[in-house]
Parts: sequence; structure tokens; C-alpha cells
Amino acid sequence: MTDDAGRPRAALVVNPVKADAPKLVELLRTLSAEAGWDPPLIIETSVQDPGQAATRTALADGAAAVLVAGGDGTVRAVSETMAGTGIPLAIVPSGTGNLLARNLGLALDSPSTAIDAVFHGDRHPVDIGWAALTRADGDVHEHGFVVLAGIGLDAHMIANTRPGLKKSVGWVAYVDGAARSLPGAKPFRIMYAVDDLRLHSVKVHSMLFANCGALPAGIALIPDASITDGSLDVAVIQARGAFGWLAVWRTVWWQNSVLRRSKAGRRMIELTGSGGSIRYLQGRDADAATTEPAPVELDGDEFGEAVRIHCRIDPGALLMAVPAGHVISPA
Repeated sequence: MTDDAGRPRAALVVNPVKADAPKLVELLRTLSAEAGWDPPLIIETSVQDPGQAATRTALADGAAAVLVAGGDGTVRAVSETMAGTGIPLAIVPSGTGNLLARNLGLALDSPSTAIDAVFHGDRHPVDIGWAALTRADGDVHEHGFVVLAGIGLDAHMIANTRPGLKKSVGWVAYVDGAARSLPGAKPFRIMYAVDDLRLHSVKVHSMLFANCGALPAGIALIPDASITDGSLDVAVIQARGAFGWLAVWRTVWWQNSVLRRSKAGRRMIELTGSGGSIRYLQGRDADAATTEPAPVELDGDEFGEAVRIHCRIDPGALLMAVPAGHVISPA
């Protein structure tokens, strides 16, 4: 939006529970004035509106750029609404995981840098994922995700993560959620296909659909996933036998997050293999159906149970505002 003098205006969609809203508002107003922009529009999210309605309000008011400050769920909700608009979106990292900011390689502790990207930064298109969830009663709804969608144990883990612990120790709380989920974890039958090719029927503990794959602490959950390649990365997780979860952890932490960073390490993986605990696939879309309803998560938020999930990638649909000269890693 511009006023009669042609000055643009930014909008901040902020989750007051996750972010220090007063501090960010003051900083945004100061930087807006210095850049010659009009005072920003400030819209808070709520329990009833995690961010979609707030973003629609900002766009309807003609915002020249939108900033989002909150947890991963807030970023997901705002990104879902911003997709395809051509209006730049800036992330002000404020939550527990900051998953999208991590995958974009953005600084997590410099709100002024994140905000200044709106006024003096670069614009980079990135991909966004869409997940169509079919419920047991046949109801179908599609939702956006910027990092990953999952069905199975990962959703159980998120459901078992205690909010109070998450608030006090951050993303480490998910370790507690995993410990509480693993003892009762049972594989379930799933039928899936990637790019409408061969149909597979297997028992899995979890199936992930990723737009990008980096987690906190340098963990590369899906190492080849890139937010700019126009592809969907799929991980089929099967923990076999008594030491199955050790094999999964070996793949995710040791192979993906350590060995892959060096030429010698990648050669070691080629020689020893991954152990078959995780199968990685890539395509533009993927479809998976279960025999019984299974829990689903999108970007770390619970989304109930579904009997089918269809995921697709929308290439370059989200325009990000990033600091000048910032390079988004291809993977």
C-alpha cells in the first residue's frame, strides 16, 4: 500500500505469545520511518486465527511487504496465505524451532537484520508445499507447509511433547516427546506413489514429505531437500528389529548430518549403505493412503488424523525478503 505521497507501508503479523511484540513493533516503526515508509500495520494472531485471516487483512490493506513473527505454526499460516501473491514476506525468527529461517540460513538472533531486509534487502522466490488431507469421513482440506508434512510417528511425537517443557527448554522438548512415543510405536500399512509411478504397499513407522529438511542442532533430517529446487523429497521410515531406531538415528545424525559434509564421508556412505532404515525418494508430488486413520503434522503442528495425504510442491510461489547479498543454499 502507498499513500498519496507514494510511500509504501509494511504489515507485521505477530504472535504475541511467541514474540516480544512491543519490542518488534517499536523496531519496525523506527526502521520504517528511516526508510521513508509509512507507519506499519500491526496485526496480532489469536487462538481463533493462527495467521491466515491476519495476513488476508494485511494484503487487503495493500501492504507492500509482510513480516511474520511467531512460532513455526504462525510462519506456516502466514506463508500459506502469502503464496502466489508476489508480495515479499520477511521472517523475524521468534519461536522454538524457527525451522523455515534455519533452512533459509537466516540469522536467528538479529531482528533488526530481518526487518531491514524489507527495506534494503533482496527478493528470492522459494517453494512451498501443499498437503491435501482426507479424513475418515471423506472430508478433504488442503493446507500449506513450508518445511515438512508427516504422517505416523512424527505426529505422535509432536502430540506427546509437553507444552510447558517446550516453553522452558525449546526444541529439546521434542526429545522428550520422542521418548514418550517410541515405546508404543507400531508400524502401520501404507500405500504410496511418487509422481503417479509405481504403487508401493509397505509397513512404516512414519512417512515425511519435505520442502526442506534441516532441523535444529545441525540435524539434516532429509539431506537433499532444497527449498528452491521445485521438488518434493519423501522419506519412508521403517525401524526394523530390536535395534531399528538406532539405525534410523545413525542415518539421520551420523550419515546425513556428519558424513555427508565431506567427500570422504560421502564415499563411506556409498561403501557401507544406509542400512535400509530410511528410503529417500524425490518427485513433484506424492500420494499416500492408510488402512486406518493415522496422525498428521504440518511444520510441527498437529492436524488430526487422516486416511490419505497428497502432497505437492508449488515452485517459487513464495517471495522471501532476505538481507542484501544473502544466498539461499540449494540444499
